Amino acid sequence: MLKQIGDFIKQIASLTLDTQRNKAEIKQLQEQMQEVLDELRQIQFDNRRDRENAVYERENLLLRLEVTLLRAGQKGLIVTETPRPLLEDSDEQK
Repeated sequence: MLKQIGDFIKQIASLTLDTQRNKAEIKQLQEQMQEVLDELRQIQFDNRRDRENAVYERENLLLRLEVTLLRAGQKGLIVTETPRPLLEDSDEQK
């Protein structure tokens, strides 16, 4: 009977130690998960900002192109004839 009680106490002590280890590991995993989530949020924010910047950059380039074309039109530099193809067919060269 005393042996069983001793075994039971050892088992409780072992389980208590395992529980403490598990709690420590869970806490560590939660901290790591939080770090991963923080990184993912930062990546998501950066991606959103990059997309917005790309939209603004495209708009800016289009506006600059429009201004350039308008200025060229005012100077009479707009080409009105159809451009020749860069590569002519081999039949035309013969």
